[in-house]
Amino acid sequence: MQSVMIVAMGIAGMTFGWFVYSKFIAEKIYQLDADFVTPAHEFNDGVDYHPTNKYVLWGHHFTSVAGAAPIVGPAIAVYWGWVPAVLWVIFGTIFFAGVHDFGAIWASARNKGKSIGAVSEIVVGKRTRALFMVVIFLVLLMVNAVFGVVIANAFVGTPNSVFPAWSAIAVALVIGQLVHRKFNLVALSIAGVVTLYVSVYIGSVLPIELPAELFGLNPNANWILVLFIYAAIASMLPVWVLLQPRDFINGMQLVVGLLLLYGAVLISLPDISAPAFNSQMAESAPSLVPLLFVTIACGAVSGFHGIVASGTTSKQLDKETDARFIGYLGAVGEGSLALITLVAVSSIALAATPEIWHEIYDQYGTAGAATFIQGGAQLIQNGWGIPFSITQTLLATMVVLFAGTTMDSGVRLQRYIIQEWGDIYKIPPLNNGILATLIAVACCLMLAFGAGGASGSGGLIIWPLFGSTNQILAGLTLLVITVMLIKMGRPARYTLFPMIFILITASWAAVLKLIEFYQAGNWLLVTIDLIVVITTLLVILEAASVISKFRKGG
Repeated sequence: MQSVMIVAMGIAGMTFGWFVYSKFIAEKIYQLDADFVTPAHEFNDGVDYHPTNKYVLWGHHFTSVAGAAPIVGPAIAVYWGWVPAVLWVIFGTIFFAGVHDFGAIWASARNKGKSIGAVSEIVVGKRTRALFMVVIFLVLLMVNAVFGVVIANAFVGTPNSVFPAWSAIAVALVIGQLVHRKFNLVALSIAGVVTLYVSVYIGSVLPIELPAELFGLNPNANWILVLFIYAAIASMLPVWVLLQPRDFINGMQLVVGLLLLYGAVLISLPDISAPAFNSQMAESAPSLVPLLFVTIACGAVSGFHGIVASGTTSKQLDKETDARFIGYLGAVGEGSLALITLVAVSSIALAATPEIWHEIYDQYGTAGAATFIQGGAQLIQNGWGIPFSITQTLLATMVVLFAGTTMDSGVRLQRYIIQEWGDIYKIPPLNNGILATLIAVACCLMLAFGAGGASGSGGLIIWPLFGSTNQILAGLTLLVITVMLIKMGRPARYTLFPMIFILITASWAAVLKLIEFYQAGNWLLVTIDLIVVITTLLVILEAASVISKFRKGG
């Protein structure tokens, strides 16, 4: 029964966020203008810039930012107890993530669809742009390299998810063509989701596995290569061909998945087996503050969202007023996923007793996506009576599809960054889309195989830096939006206070990690972490100088 209270509290908070707070931000702070000519219309090229139906664009944005992070982060963070995790997800969604994602779309659209790094040059200065884009590139490199490993591991560990995951691409290609020809969107949505769920059933009885060794590589490594070849091709296609329809169908699939999970809670009324505050933590466990705020990123607030919002989403925005629906409601959707993840990994669906729960969560970081799949599948079976094998395949497919859409967008965003560098530093070859994509994929594969050897798991080496680096990026994005608002003479406190909180907690976590890496003698991570910390400090000082000069009339 406790789980229903968590769900009710979360739904009430996010409903307030959408109907009240986001409307206030849209009308009084960002002051959206329905007549503003968006970059999608101004630069419409049918490839990257393309005016898009707000429901389709919401699907793209939502599934691109979601990935596996709003599942993995909460599944790990509940180690400290369900109360702090639930509170951070709810308040983070309402006052941090919604304003951040919404604001990044608005700021980019107001600056010709430029990435948030390029916008920082216009708003703050050239030095800020150079520093900002280093952090952005590092985050994209981490996300793409690691999500390739995550999907490959899922394919090997849950071969039932292979068929539906690749079937989703075929379905998206068909729907993309039909949407482009103005077919009825509702009918296509229903047909696409039904087809996807039929493929989930087929996958549950038709597992697909690669040979133990192929081309001298193990299955994980071969899947990583296949995934990056696919991502390279997908990132160069016009957005309406694959990116938009795939993300939209995945978004609809998630909505159905959320309805199943939330419905299962209301039907079965499970109790919570996890402690409100964990008093049996291992001695080696990190402290709740500040680590909670970087462990749960997606689902509360995440810097990666700002890259997507200002990278692909802003270039497809049909009307400026759509930014609220896409950005803020996208954050609410992700917060809803994080919230139900917390219920799945805290309830008796995963562990029948508190003792069993403590056995699963005996150490920080031992749980993750697999824990959610196990708990969520059991929750749906208990509530709806659907066989466990099918629900397990369904949730495993959901995780894979989210990670895949994030990887699709991530490689495209890396290409944008490289092309922007070509413009900024006057290097014409980098403006070529094919060359920029090859460089982006090569960087990811060099990290994956150069640092990880034949297994291709090299991205995991720098993954410990992701949490703090990603949240620092969120703080810097809010910093750019704040300076922009100050220059426009609008109230900035609604982005300023979240920015201060995020930069303090994320920088604190980065320094703690720096000490940890130094003590372990991990000089690669020490170097990268130090670069991120120094870069952040320089950007903050630069922005403070600009604000000071502006207030003095300079």
